[in-house]
Amino acid sequence: MAIGVGGRALGLGGAYAAVANDVSAAYWNPAALSRLVYPEIMLMHDERFGSLINYDFAAVALPYGSDATVSVSFMRLGVDGIADSRNAGLDANGNLLPPEQWQNAVRLDYSRISYFNSADYAVYFSYAQQSSSVLSYGVNLKLIRRNIAEYRATGLGFDLGVLYRVDEHGMLAIVAQDVTTTLVAWSTGRNELVSPTIKVGGAYSVEVFSGRLTPAMDIDVRLENRRFASVAHVGPISLDPHVGLEFDYKNSVAVRLGYNDIKQLTLGAGLHLRKLDVDYSYAQFGEENDLGKTHRISLRFLLEEEKTAREKPSE
Repeated sequence: MAIGVGGRALGLGGAYAAVANDVSAAYWNPAALSRLVYPEIMLMHDERFGSLINYDFAAVALPYGSDATVSVSFMRLGVDGIADSRNAGLDANGNLLPPEQWQNAVRLDYSRISYFNSADYAVYFSYAQQSSSVLSYGVNLKLIRRNIAEYRATGLGFDLGVLYRVDEHGMLAIVAQDVTTTLVAWSTGRNELVSPTIKVGGAYSVEVFSGRLTPAMDIDVRLENRRFASVAHVGPISLDPHVGLEFDYKNSVAVRLGYNDIKQLTLGAGLHLRKLDVDYSYAQFGEENDLGKTHRISLRFLLEEEKTAREKPSE
C-alpha cells in the first residue's frame, strides 16, 4: 500500500494528493474523486527487480448526482512460482525426511518440489462528496489479504481525505491514511500494525508556453519511528517529502519530473487521447545494474456520456 498507483502520479514522485483528478485519487486522496466528470477505469502494471515482483492495479469510479463519486480499486503485489522444497529433502541414505527436518537434507528429490505464491491484495471501497464549490471530502474502506504458501492474513483499514480549492490555480489537500491504525492478523496468531500517515499536499498551476505548468509537493508525516529511513524526524514522528513538476502541452502531451520519499528521481510522460490517457513513469533502484529499473504504464479510460456528465470544474 506504500508503492503508489498511476503512471502520472508516480512520474511526479507521488506528489499527487492535491493534483489528483482521476480514478487513482482513491489511493492518493479519496476526496479528489469528487473532481471526476465522467465514469473512469484505470489499469496499471509494474515490474521490478528484474521482473521478480509484479504489481498490478485496477480501479473503476462512477460519479453520480451532481456532487458525489464512488469507486472500487484493486491492488496485487506478488512473487510467483517460489520453489518449496520442504517435502523434498533426502538424508545421506536417500531416505525422505519429514518436512520439519528439511534443514538436515543433504540432497533433494526434485520430483517432490512444489511451487507457491507470495501475494498481497488490497481492495479499496471509496466515497467522495463535494460539500461546496471549494471543499470536498472522501473516505476509503480498505480490505487487506496476504498469502504466503499455506499461511494467510486479513486486515481492515480506513483513510480520510479533504481537498480545498484555494483559487482557480491552487489546491490544498490533507489525507489521513490508516487513520485508526490498520490491524493485519495472521493465521499463525501474529498481528501486524500499519501506523497512521498524515499527508499534506499542495499544487499550483499556471498557463505558460501554450500549456499548463504544475509544481506540486506532498509531505508524509508518519508515526512509525522511522529515524533512519526518513528525511527528517522528531522523536517517533518522521517527515518525508514528495516533489513533482508537470508540463502539459495543450492537453495533448505531458512530461513530468519528480522526487519521492525513498529518495528516487522519477521521470514520466503522458499522452492524452479523446477517451484514453496513456501514462508512463520511470525510476531507478540503486546504481546501474544494482537493483534494476522500474517501468510503470497505466491506462485511463474515460467513459464519456454527454447527457449525464456533471459540469466540469475549472482546473
